[in-house]
Amino acid sequence: MLDYNVPGGKLNRGLSVIDSYKLLSEGKNLTENEVFLASALGWCIEWLQAYFLVLDDIMDGSHTRRGQPCWFRVDKVGMIAVNDGVVLRNHIPRILKNHFREKAYYVDLLELFNEVEFQTSSGQMIDLITTLQGEKDLSKYTLPVHRRIVQYKTAYYSFYLPVACALLMAGENLDDHTLVKDVLIEMGTYFQVQDDYLDCFGDPEVIGKIGTDIEDFKCSWLVVQALERANEDQKKFLYENYGKADPACVAKIKALYKELDLETVFAEYESKSYEKLISSIEAHPSKAVQAVLKSFLGKIYKRQK
Repeated sequence: MLDYNVPGGKLNRGLSVIDSYKLLSEGKNLTENEVFLASALGWCIEWLQAYFLVLDDIMDGSHTRRGQPCWFRVDKVGMIAVNDGVVLRNHIPRILKNHFREKAYYVDLLELFNEVEFQTSSGQMIDLITTLQGEKDLSKYTLPVHRRIVQYKTAYYSFYLPVACALLMAGENLDDHTLVKDVLIEMGTYFQVQDDYLDCFGDPEVIGKIGTDIEDFKCSWLVVQALERANEDQKKFLYENYGKADPACVAKIKALYKELDLETVFAEYESKSYEKLISSIEAHPSKAVQAVLKSFLGKIYKRQK
């Protein structure tokens, strides 16, 4: 179960702890133990990610993840996957206790993981109650609602958490780094907009999964943009076809997205977000922190998967 669910992704979140810690050390050679501890924190984030994905795939009724069937769809697994998710989650405090109990920042680490898990599950809750079956109401789908879901569901654990782990290891107080948090949350929002875009326009062979946002009635950035740009007839068309599992309805929605030229809208959003992020990063007084944030942005800018 662990081998199936924990490795296998891009491992960006875990690797970012090590990359960030190296950059914060400003060229100082890290000891073998320091690299090990940064790696252990990286794996804790990958464990957290695995826990979220196993449960998220059940809630969304997804079919594939990372190029293979979702864990709950594997023969003889089924709903045992719910408990497997809980088991994955429980590895985190055990790993932290094993390797960080003696560290001055041990309690800060525990609180950080707990807080980020709460934020992520809150984002998932907003997402699920907004896209609830039987209450399909596209009028709820606005940019502020989308932003709120994204910020809580993705940005905290995928962007803030790895850098916060590295800052704690470097002896920093997280309360002194609210600017860093703000930039990373903004970056996480941009990342999720990319994800929404790739769900529809990406190549399943490249991204490793078949997008289901349209069928799942998701509050996706694309549908929010379509609603803002559509005329009355197009809106009616959206209301009639969005959120239906019928492949013909999905194809109609994708055709409407093309008609509204959402690919160009996304390209403009991408370049504006990048410029804004770069100027926020360059406003930070620490060159080491700037390097951490730029390295993060470099990993996701114009990604294809």
